[in-house]
Amino acid sequence: MSTNTRLVETTPERVWEVLSDGWLYPLWVVGASRMRDVDSQWPQVGAELHHSVGVWPALIDDSTSVLEADPGRRIKLHARGWPAGAAEVVITLSPQGAGTLVTIEEEPVSGPATLIPQPVRGLSLRWRNSESLRRLAFIAERRELPTS
Repeated sequence: MSTNTRLVETTPERVWEVLSDGWLYPLWVVGASRMRDVDSQWPQVGAELHHSVGVWPALIDDSTSVLEADPGRRIKLHARGWPAGAAEVVITLSPQGAGTLVTIEEEPVSGPATLIPQPVRGLSLRWRNSESLRRLAFIAERRELPTS
């Protein structure tokens, strides 16, 4: 399992807003290149994001589904990204002062990625998820709150 943590300088509510907007997925998830569709129930359990991975013209259509959701606190995803395989990804939001401690835990569960030795796989996942957290922070810290 690979674990990354980052302090995001905004509230858990703002971070959750980004996670709840499935159309933003390829902006912060390293490897996702475009969105094709987002289930209207996202991020409820069972909802799916329909995305593509790779670079044109070698795009592969895939999906990510919600396994568990505790709005504003935690989401567990089944992320598919063939040809590498699939992974379970848990994102946890914890208030920390005026900010949010965001943790991503990722574990490959199927496909060729499970055959890569843990030290090599761990390095790759740590780099990717570190960059994903950096991108998530950029979006969440700059996101405007809706006005009522």
